[in-house]
Amino acid sequence: MEQELYTWEGKKAGTVTVPEELFALPWNADLVHQVITAMQSNARAGTAHAKGRGEVRGGGRKPWRQKGTGRARHGSSRSPIWKGGGVTHGPTNERNYDRKISKKMRNKALLTVLSQKLRDKELLFVQSSVLKAPKTKEAAARLGSLAEALGYPHLRYLRGKRALITTPTLEEAMVRSFRNIPSARVEELRTVSPLDLISYQYVIMESPAESLKALAGRVKK
Repeated sequence: MEQELYTWEGKKAGTVTVPEELFALPWNADLVHQVITAMQSNARAGTAHAKGRGEVRGGGRKPWRQKGTGRARHGSSRSPIWKGGGVTHGPTNERNYDRKISKKMRNKALLTVLSQKLRDKELLFVQSSVLKAPKTKEAAARLGSLAEALGYPHLRYLRGKRALITTPTLEEAMVRSFRNIPSARVEELRTVSPLDLISYQYVIMESPAESLKALAGRVKK
């Protein structure tokens, strides 16, 4: 499968061959949904906790005698129907949100999302261009040039998650340059997850030759 290779200025720089076993997987909504929801569940801290009537301080004495007052009977002022009482069916920190995801499922979901991005023309292959120093202005100019040349106006939007830039290895200057652009993020391909891919509208894969080797080695482990 031949795909266009671009520079950060939006000019064509040749083609790149992408293997079909990595980028021609059919869309599997059930698998992707299962992996994404499991990852989101695993990210939950599970620290939310509301005190029940047995945990709220006080309320040991019966508010008034059982009979003869004309009022409803109560055994504790910390009942859930009282102000300052416990919470009924509230969140507890005893709940475990961890869900198991096998490596095979995670890798297949990763390739499934990448394949769909490629079909939707939301996966771009760009030549590497080293930033000599952290410059947010230059990083924004790169996204603007790419958006204008390829006809992708959403790339330059600052709202929402627009561009996930994957690199074979992280460069500090590049990370710091894109860090102040709220719609973009730089991530090492080795640590990219299906949740990262599906959260961003476009995926920009820098240094395709090295990236494809890293991706192939990652999914074969």
